[in-house]
Amino acid sequence: MKSRFRRPVRALRGVRALRAHRVRAAVLATALLAVAAPASALDGGTPGSRAPAVPLRVATYNIHAGAGTDQVFDLDRTAEAVRALRADVIGLQEVDVHWGARSDFVDEARALAGKLGMRAYFAPIYDLDPVGPEDERRQYGVAVLSRHPILAAENHEITRLSTQTSEPVPAPGPGFAEVTVDVKGSHAHVYVTHLDYRADPTVRAAQVSDMLKVLSADRGPKILVGDFNAEPTAPELAPLWQKLRDAAPGGGATYPAVDPVKRIDLVTVSPDVTVVGAREVATDASDHRPVVTDLRLHRRGR
Repeated sequence: MKSRFRRPVRALRGVRALRAHRVRAAVLATALLAVAAPASALDGGTPGSRAPAVPLRVATYNIHAGAGTDQVFDLDRTAEAVRALRADVIGLQEVDVHWGARSDFVDEARALAGKLGMRAYFAPIYDLDPVGPEDERRQYGVAVLSRHPILAAENHEITRLSTQTSEPVPAPGPGFAEVTVDVKGSHAHVYVTHLDYRADPTVRAAQVSDMLKVLSADRGPKILVGDFNAEPTAPELAPLWQKLRDAAPGGGATYPAVDPVKRIDLVTVSPDVTVVGAREVATDASDHRPVVTDLRLHRRGR
């Protein structure tokens, strides 16, 4: 959902000028990034006999910029909520990086990675000029935390309706994250999204189409997570279910965190990924509840 924080309305500068080399470099800039595994084909193992399925726990969590249901910023509380999921890969939404006073100008992606001992990749939706000449750029977007090596990462564009201009029009904008993770020799594509919050589904429908085009270019297991701002039965999400499946059909509601009434935080997977279990987790560390899923990746043995 749209953050309850008020965001200043100002022109979005430089977003369209984001270049892939800048975005890919972000995965290397996180202090806790371990040395990546040797580069290899990103679509799985080598031909041969079937090997046992590889377990992978994946979660999605809209962290509300580190503020809980009490509207108090407390990134330690956020970190504890994430740690309790015991997930291998977590997709985060509403992540601030030097954004403003509401989150103490903290680089939340880097800070959470440090607290949890994980690798991180941050994909800004908004990349604004700093407040002063000595300040950092103000960024807001989605992130991936991973216990496994990140082999590649990219910040894709999908249709956006900016919250940073007074009269926005739908246009391509960044903030659809993709990472390729090496899970004990099995390589999976993990995507993190945050879809438009408005009642009119037009922009979300365009975003679904854009995301499917990105996914169609990749081979191997695919896992798409995020805050979809729509329930699985929404018409604008229907095209997703032609290529992916909901990992928690019939699962519990996720928004708002207290007495939730909507299931809008989803983990979805390609047909070659087995879902073992899924559940939403009650916590007051955000205005959303996280969803955690136990998956199995299938690969050929070496």
